[in-house]
Amino acid sequence: MELNPPLVTGGMTYADVTEKVAAITEQAPPKQWYVALGISMLLAGVLFASLGYLVTTGIGVWGNNSPVGWGWDITNFVWWIGIGHAGTLISAILFLFRQRWRTSINRAAEAMTLFAVACAGIYPLFHTGRPWRAAYWLFPMPNEALNMWQNFRSPLMWDVFAVSTYATVSALFWYVGLIPDLATLRDRAKTRIRQVIFGVMSFGWRGGARQWRHYELAYLLLAGLSTPLVLSVHSIVSFDFATSVIPGWHTTIFPPYFVAGAIFSGFAMVVTLMVTARYVYNLQNLITIKHLENMCKVMLATGMMVGFAYGTEFFIAWYSANPYERYAFVNRAFGPYWWAYWSMILCNVISPQFFWFKRFRTSIPVMFVLSIFINIGMWFERFVIIATSLHRDFLPSSWGYFSPTIIDISTFVGTMGLFMTLFLLFLRFLPAIAISEVKGVLHQQINEQKGVAH
Repeated sequence: MELNPPLVTGGMTYADVTEKVAAITEQAPPKQWYVALGISMLLAGVLFASLGYLVTTGIGVWGNNSPVGWGWDITNFVWWIGIGHAGTLISAILFLFRQRWRTSINRAAEAMTLFAVACAGIYPLFHTGRPWRAAYWLFPMPNEALNMWQNFRSPLMWDVFAVSTYATVSALFWYVGLIPDLATLRDRAKTRIRQVIFGVMSFGWRGGARQWRHYELAYLLLAGLSTPLVLSVHSIVSFDFATSVIPGWHTTIFPPYFVAGAIFSGFAMVVTLMVTARYVYNLQNLITIKHLENMCKVMLATGMMVGFAYGTEFFIAWYSANPYERYAFVNRAFGPYWWAYWSMILCNVISPQFFWFKRFRTSIPVMFVLSIFINIGMWFERFVIIATSLHRDFLPSSWGYFSPTIIDISTFVGTMGLFMTLFLLFLRFLPAIAISEVKGVLHQQINEQKGVAH
């Protein structure tokens, strides 16, 4: 057993790396791709139909009620924002720490970030009820000129600033990283249309020393800008809850707790997608077991953080001697939503413990199934936080129960279809693996092998 297994296997050369990745965009996709795209586009159509019905009928078609003013809409918003965290973490933070194992998965993870943020943005936009009348109140427009006075103390405003900044920087970071590979596809293009499209998209990249120097500086600066966003975005999303006085929400542990949970769910989604792409496109030499095992280790670490946060919440509720806080957490575990709470514990606390064992960390079927369990558990976490804290407030006479409607369900399923449609189109038309960065790792790997030989 090698102590430090190679990140590129199979004796691949630089030309092999280029051929393997570029061929995915140049050749006809496998049949599985067409099947998956058809299903995804069908589900995306369900999303647009659901949103159309919502706009023409009213926001009452969702299951939100009194006292559960937030339901699946904000649950799904927070879940999708969390899904998008792994991409920037893999790209920015691991890049700054010079972790070479990120190179085969960072491009797809970055794309996943953009698509997840796009799905997340749907919910607060339509939660306003009439977005064509209400959405502009969220923009930082000149107040005096338009006689508009936004409530900058509202966490919803903070969300808009944080998420839009995160999406913008993530898109720039993703696109800058694409430029050398787009030039590779331009040079390999056999049709005039592909030459023109990739020529425009690559901004005249020629790969000279001066261009590489500017490129590496720009990439480093964007990585530095992205790094604090990984911590700030989900911290600000957590303020939607933490700045309130509702028992179960009013706690200072939410920012780090939400960030750890976001990375946890984001890496789980990356594993789900990359294991599938690895199998369909035969990328075992580029996305190796080492990459997948490292992601399992990250999921284990962040899963332990999330489990610790769950325990801390219960301890503080008991230690505070606040009867409302105590009741809120006992109600989570043993009240009407007990099934959601214990599903969350099973998926988020118990299932990651399998990753302590190398046998499971290196088993493709095990990590694939557990990654799906983790994302299910993280959805339940957001649902538990929202529903159990709202459905029983200070007055027993106003207690209620939240149940999703068919529009709640179809909207959520539709966003999954939109996400998968965008991701499948990305796999088809753009290089899903960073060719230039993998070649850099391969170069270091070859030099290390020469050093050992000498």
